Amino acid sequence: MSGIPLSLPPPAPRAAEFGRDALIVCESLVRIYQSGSVEVQALQGLDLAVNSGEMLAVVGASGSGKSTLLSILAGIDAPTAGRARVDRWDLLAMSRAERVEFRRRTVGFIRQQTASNLVPYLTARQMVGLPMTATRTPAKQRRNRTGELLDALGIHELADRRPEQLSGGQQMRVAIAVALANQPRVLLADEPTGELDTDTAAEVFAVLRDVNRRFGVTVVVVTHDPAVSGQVERTVAIRDGRTSSEVLRRTATDAAGDSHVIAEEYAVMDRAGRIQIPRDFREALALTRRVRLALEPDHVTIRPDTDRDG
Repeated sequence: MSGIPLSLPPPAPRAAEFGRDALIVCESLVRIYQSGSVEVQALQGLDLAVNSGEMLAVVGASGSGKSTLLSILAGIDAPTAGRARVDRWDLLAMSRAERVEFRRRTVGFIRQQTASNLVPYLTARQMVGLPMTATRTPAKQRRNRTGELLDALGIHELADRRPEQLSGGQQMRVAIAVALANQPRVLLADEPTGELDTDTAAEVFAVLRDVNRRFGVTVVVVTHDPAVSGQVERTVAIRDGRTSSEVLRRTATDAAGDSHVIAEEYAVMDRAGRIQIPRDFREALALTRRVRLALEPDHVTIRPDTDRDG
């Protein structure tokens, strides 16, 4: 008995994996803490992708989840749910030994409190060499790498000084060199200019931009300082544990040959189609619990709900 051939529709194309080619990927990332009887949701479905070689600033109000995100990316904290990957490492599935290896070789981490980055009784030279001792780097390579980093950070003449003999800006430069010792692919900095005056903060941030370009290391900086966040091409804002908006900056040249920076802000849509509308937009149009949506040929409009009795 011969069957009747069936013409089946082609399978629907699969959506591209979010962040497939990115170096850092967070998708629907959740982190829940238990503080006594209170459950604290620090991250509530955060999505983020960072490309290799990028320099990114993460901003947000206190308690928004930005420092929690950085701790997870550094392997210091572990996510509760979702997906998080840095390079080849799945941050939800690492063993204890893998987490140690990840922190030694893949990421460098700079803390806000300058003193906590340094060992008080070691010289700058000794501190930069210390992480390479943990990875059993041969002595000659340690010396060469240490000299290269001290030169790159502009502190070679300070190599034999201890932290107490260094200014705040010099201490932070040493901390950056220590974080770069094992040639990590990612450099994470949590409020690196928080304890510095304005001029020194600008110098330290210039150093971060320089190592980003010179060594090709991907840099993610958490900051509350608008002057700092405005110096990178991409700034991601976190609100209530989720990415809410991004600012992209590019340099344009006008007809007179003068260059200027153009900054454009975008709302971030998560995988479920949710976006966070900035507060000043909501207040300007009195957008509250319910809004009207309309699909236009090339855009979507959002209008206030004027029917308050519904």
